[in-house]
Amino acid sequence: MSDVKKDHNIGSGTGAMTGAVAGAAIGSAAGPAGSAVGAVVGGLVGSKAGDSIAEAINPTEYTAHFQKEYKNAPYYISGSEWRDYEPAYKYGYDNYSMYRGRPFEEVEPELRSNWEASRADSRLAWDDARGAVRDSWHYIERALPGDADRDGR
Repeated sequence: MSDVKKDHNIGSGTGAMTGAVAGAAIGSAAGPAGSAVGAVVGGLVGSKAGDSIAEAINPTEYTAHFQKEYKNAPYYISGSEWRDYEPAYKYGYDNYSMYRGRPFEEVEPELRSNWEASRADSRLAWDDARGAVRDSWHYIERALPGDADRDGR
């Protein structure tokens, strides 16, 4: 499988998972059946959104960029390792499609509240991971047509 096809599959799968979780949560207001329908619809919509992000941003290149640059970032904490920051960059990438078109600052409270469950092996608390998630968010905004620099960033 080519790297491009693999990257699209990763983007589509990530979007599908994020969309399914969001759809199930929204559908839960209608009971168990609503959760099931919401998960299916959210998964389909999320898959398409994730695929469009993967078309604009190669996930392999995205990861390589941040792996090379994270120690130069102003939020880098001396002694931290890539394993601490990688989940934060992945978290931004994985969640962008769900909130696409909304500024980071507007969705930050929701991202903050879900960080603990999503941080994997990272030793970073939200306040330390926030800068990496925000950089991730803005990297994607700049790469997607119509999303970049909405508010002069």
